[in-house]
Amino acid sequence: MKKLMTINYPQWAFNLAMLLMRVSLSVIMMPHGHSKFLAYAEKKDSFLSIMGLSGSITMALVIFAELVCSGFVAIGLFTRLAVIPLIINMSVALVHVHSADFMGEGQLPALFLTGYIVILLLGPGKISADNFAK
Repeated sequence: MKKLMTINYPQWAFNLAMLLMRVSLSVIMMPHGHSKFLAYAEKKDSFLSIMGLSGSITMALVIFAELVCSGFVAIGLFTRLAVIPLIINMSVALVHVHSADFMGEGQLPALFLTGYIVILLLGPGKISADNFAK
């Protein structure tokens, strides 16, 4: 019972938790990017245009974040750098697409955003390509 109430944890538990967070967020995000990739030709002109970028450029950047950057996060390669486009992507999705509705339609982007910020702050952990590349 004492172990359940402690705030100390072994290093392996932290590294395993970061692996689980990285892989689970990426595996859940990648199908979103894949579906956008497959529908790019039909949806590029009607996609959200933001900050002066056309809908096709915005959609390409979203696909890059959701597919490529999620892949890098999953394997833990360039993790902190790769998570930045995902944070921007989820921030835009939450604020502009879901009108900052944290408790309604914006729950999923808010959860992704929270996870990506945690990864940015804590890093990928030792079970990552970043660590093995050292």
